[in-house]
Order: sequence, then structure tokens, then C-alpha cells
Amino acid sequence: MLATSSLPEPVLELRDLLNTYLEPDKVAVILRAFEVGAEAHEGQTRKTGEPYILHPVAVASILAKLRMDHHSVAAAVLHDTIEDTPLTKEEIHESFGSEVAELVDGVTKLDKMKFRTRQEADAESFRKMLLAMSRDLRVIFIKLADRLHNMRTLGAMSPQSRRRIARETLEVYAPIADRLGMNELKSELEDLGFANYHPWRHNTIAEHVQEVTGNREEVIESIRKALVRKMSETGVPCRIIGREKTPYSIYRKMLARDLSFSEVMDVYAFRIVTQSEPHCYMALGAAHALYQPRPGRFKDYIALPKANGYQSLHTVLSSPYGLPVEIQIRTEEMDITAEKGAAAHWQYKSGETNAGTAQVRAREWLMQLVDVQRHTGDSLEFLDGAKSDLFPDEIFVFTPKGKIIDLRRNATALDFAYAIHTDVGNHTRSVLVDKTEVPLSTRLDHGQTVEVVTDPDTRPTPEWLDFVATAKARTAIRHYIKSLESKDTVRLGLHMLESALNARGHTLDDVDQEQFDAFLADNQLERQEDLFRELALGNLLVKVVAARLAPEAGEGKAEALEIAGSEGSVVDFGACCHPIPGDAIMGYVSAGKGVVVHRTTCRNVRELRKHPDRCLEVRWAAITHSLFPVALRVISQNVPGSLANISGSINEAGSNIEKVEQPEANPETATLWFTISVEDRDHMARVIRRLRRNRVVLKVNRVAS
Repeated sequence: MLATSSLPEPVLELRDLLNTYLEPDKVAVILRAFEVGAEAHEGQTRKTGEPYILHPVAVASILAKLRMDHHSVAAAVLHDTIEDTPLTKEEIHESFGSEVAELVDGVTKLDKMKFRTRQEADAESFRKMLLAMSRDLRVIFIKLADRLHNMRTLGAMSPQSRRRIARETLEVYAPIADRLGMNELKSELEDLGFANYHPWRHNTIAEHVQEVTGNREEVIESIRKALVRKMSETGVPCRIIGREKTPYSIYRKMLARDLSFSEVMDVYAFRIVTQSEPHCYMALGAAHALYQPRPGRFKDYIALPKANGYQSLHTVLSSPYGLPVEIQIRTEEMDITAEKGAAAHWQYKSGETNAGTAQVRAREWLMQLVDVQRHTGDSLEFLDGAKSDLFPDEIFVFTPKGKIIDLRRNATALDFAYAIHTDVGNHTRSVLVDKTEVPLSTRLDHGQTVEVVTDPDTRPTPEWLDFVATAKARTAIRHYIKSLESKDTVRLGLHMLESALNARGHTLDDVDQEQFDAFLADNQLERQEDLFRELALGNLLVKVVAARLAPEAGEGKAEALEIAGSEGSVVDFGACCHPIPGDAIMGYVSAGKGVVVHRTTCRNVRELRKHPDRCLEVRWAAITHSLFPVALRVISQNVPGSLANISGSINEAGSNIEKVEQPEANPETATLWFTISVEDRDHMARVIRRLRRNRVVLKVNRVAS
């Protein structure tokens, strides 16, 4: 046995933690496991440079904080030995018994097995992990703790590896933790996964959360004290804490509900933890007496627990500050279950499970998966089936080529078309589900194969909005209908035709009415407004139409189309070059989109001018009525707070940030790409001057996109 003085600090901390709930002889087994593991991993280091044995020790510490039994913690210390060292399962069995040996074997990776693709290898690993869970639930606790520590130390990996591991964490491991009711572990896995998969989105949201929370501390404390007083008056013994929103939970809510950051954060959240179920309902009545409850926002998960065993009362109240107050009410036992899930009900001394709700439901789920795997042909099919259960609010369907498309539950065939591409959705004529034509409003289900049939003549109708379920589909349909119905569209088309006729020495009044009507009939247009709309949308070429209406060309001069920024959706500005007032510009009529304005220096102009019939002469109006996006590249010192510092300079110059990205960085400098809103070139120049005076900015310049 190693002397206590020679034990590394993390092992001493683990020992002290174990002594708070395990008997000395069981702590001794875990320390002996450390000796065996340290000897087996001798000479091995992680990418961080630290001795490898400190990783399994950290995994064991995570389990000890969950107060797991000594077999689980010992197995965690040894969990990589069979795979990465000469130590065998038989030797572990001989030294620590069958229980520890089986647990270690259950979490051993499949590196020695050969698979056709990495995807298939991952699916087979996932299948083995879930089946091992069905034999002993502690296997997944070790696996989740292993993944959590790997995520905490992910910074040593390459950017590509970080993104791959982070995505796998978000797609597989965090949902498993959620399905087992282990909210505390799930939240950290999600936030670390988000931080490594979308680092700049995570950092931006985290900075905003810190700023918003700091600004509202007095309000939050005022509401908390009011709740404490009301519970005391009602005789409810409890503790009340503020609930922190994680960056990932905020991001998910923004995406799912199509909300802005301010809309998500304009909510105060509290948790009331009391002693018994009757106290929970007393606390609910007291809260409703304090602030007005919001209709339809009460959920009783005590009477009807969630699938993972979670129990709590949820309600939303109207605060005197004009913003909603979210409240969760539960007992101490329910709170432990909510945070630790199935792991909360482990019987440390006997190693057997009790009838805890979370654990019973977890076992039922795993038994269902075992039954599913008996009837599936391969690991990939099993993984797909398991995912559908891990994501209860999502469905997974297939394209004819086998690509998986994930949609929210209740999504329709038309939602699927828009998920493929906006243009596919806009021109969807019919949809085949499992080779059978169905109405566009048909709700889809797991595992179906969906094929979209498009037609260039098909267009969205207002009725489509009645049944689509996804934000992407609703937004695309509304945008298209708005562009069709816009008076600006008709006005722009009229201006374009008059200008083209002027170039031929004619006016619209010179066109014979019978000739005009015949042209409309030939093109299946009912009214003049329909012609102007088709011209503005680029579906008819204005120069060709002018030649048909005025075949005898004379001498004339076309007026340039004035761009004021208030023309509506029918005039767009090239994202490839971001033109702003003051730039030399040209116009291009794009079919279905209308007029797209480009800078004359845009890299695409040479190709566009190969289609002179679609090119328009345009100029900026004397007074513009909009803000225009422009792209700036900023090279700054790579120091803490630099992003907030630079953002402050942009704000001081009267500009809003629409988008920010960091394509590259090193220890000394960071390259930031900002898309900001400006009024014109003079406004852009003021922003650039302000940035150049910022002490952390090394270089700033305008870029095409």
C-alpha cells in the first residue's frame, strides 16, 4: 500500500470525499485500485501532459460526488486499463472480484474491432454501451463521468477533434444523461459541448448573460425576498434559490421558439425546495396569491412525472416589473432526483437498486432498447431507433438517398421540403411518403422515407401557413407572400418598364392598348399589375418586354433606377460585396428574387455582365431610408475582454453588430469578422476611425463579405 504522504493531491481529495459516506474497508479497495491502475498506466500521459492515471482518478471523483458505491468508483479508476494497458479482465477479477471486472469490461472501447466506416464503429460502440447498461446501470454512470472529464479537458485536442467530440456529446451523451434524469451532469455536458462545437456563439451568449444578470441583481433579490416572506406567512418550510440559465439552454430556446436573446432572458427564474408533497401545493397557492399566474403556463409533473422520473410543479407568474417569473416547486428528494436522476437511488452498501422512480423508468427504457435491438438488422438501424427515444420532441426521417433529416415532432411533409432547401419548399407540388403520395399537411413519423416532387410553376399560398410546424417553413412562406403582395413590387416593375421603353424612345402611353392586352394574354397575365410584378421579380426580362411592346426602336435615354433602401424585399443587396450608399453600384435582375444590387468592384460583376438583358443601371437616391450591412475584418490583441472592448467601440460609433465570427487566432492575436449596420460610407468611416483608436485593435479594414 502506498504511503499517504506519497499520494497525489487528486487522490487525497478523492479519499477524503469517499470517507464522508463509505466505510474504511471500502475506501481501501478504491485506493488499492489506484495502486494497480497507476502501475498499469506507468509512463502514459494525456495530451495535456499530465500522467494518464489522473484522468481515471478524476472520473472516480465525479462518481464519488454522486455518492456511488465502492465497486463503481473502483471500476472508474480502472476503466481504461483493459484497453490501454497489459492488465486483463481476468487479473482485475482476481484482485477485485467479478463485479468490478464486469463494470470495467462494460465501458471498454472497441478499438480492436474492425468496421467498414467510423460511423458504423460509433454505432456499434453505442449499441454495446446501451446493452451493457441494461445488464448493470452503473456502466453508463462511469461512461458519462468519463465523457464529462474528457469534455472538461478538451482544450488539448485539435479543433477538428474538439468539434467531433463535442457534437457526439450533444447528440448522444447529454441526451442519455437527460433520459436518466441526471440534470446536473446533463447541463454541464451540454454547456461544454456547446462551447466546443460553437465557441463564439457560446462566448457571446455567456457575455450577454453575465451583463444582464449583473444589471438585474436588485430586481432578482427583491422578488426572492417577496417569495420568502409569502412562504413564511403561509407556513411553508422551504429554501428559495435563483435558477441560472446555461448558454446552451438559452441557445436551444432561441432556436426552438424563434426568439431573440432579450426575449429569452426577459424571465426571472426561481426554485422553491420544500419538505413534502402537501407543502409543494401550499407553496404553489402562496406563489399564486403573491403574483398573478399566467394562463396555460402551469404544469404538474408531481402527479404526472416526466419519462425520466422528474417531478416538480412548474408555474409562470406576472411580476410587478412587467416580466414573467418562472417557478419550480419540489421536495428535497425530488430535487436530488432532478439533479442526479437514476444515480440518486443507488443503495451504496448493498449495490442493489431500490424502487426509485427515476431508476425504474430508466430500466424500463433500457429493456425496451434491448427488445428493439433484437429486431434490428444492424448497429446503424439500432442507433437511429435509440435516437428517436433520446429526442422525444424530434423525429428522424430519410431522404430517398438515405440522408437523415431531423425535424420537430408534428412536422409535416411540407416542413420536410423546406428543411431540404427553401427553393424546394417554395416549389413543392407533391410529396411521397414511403412511395405513396400524401397531402402536404400530412404529419410525419419516425423512420419514414420522404420524397419531394417540385414544379417551377408551384408557389406558396397563405393556406400553407395553417399547417406547417417549423419556423423555417413559416418564415419562408411569409417572406414569399409578402414579396408577391407588396405594392413596392408593382411600383418597381412599372419603373423598370418605363425606363426600358424610354431607352427605345417610347413611353408606356405610346403602347397601343390592344397590343398591350395581346401581350398579357400571350403570357397568361390577367392585369398590368401582374406584368409589373413579374418584371420586378425577374421572371420576365424587362428589355425583352420593351422590345415586344415597342418594336420600332427610336432614340431615347433610360433613367437609372434609384435605390433608397425602402423598396422592400424585391430589391436585395449582394451578400458577396455588401454595397452601401456612396459605393458605385450596378443592378442585376435575378429570376424569382428581383433586383440584386452589387458594387461595381464585386468579384461577381464580370460574370453578371455576360447577361446584359438582366443588367440594370442603378444609382443611390439622394436620401436613403435604411441601414445597410457592411463587413469589417479586425485584427486585435488576443486578451480577455477584447471582444467586449471592440463591440463597445462599434456601439459608440452608432452602429449595431449583426454578426461576429473568429476564423483564426493564436496566443498573440485574434482575427474577428464583424457584419455591422451603417447608414453610408461616411458612417462606415466613422466606425473604422473609432476602432483604430481602440488600444486592443491592431488593424481594421472593410472586406467584401
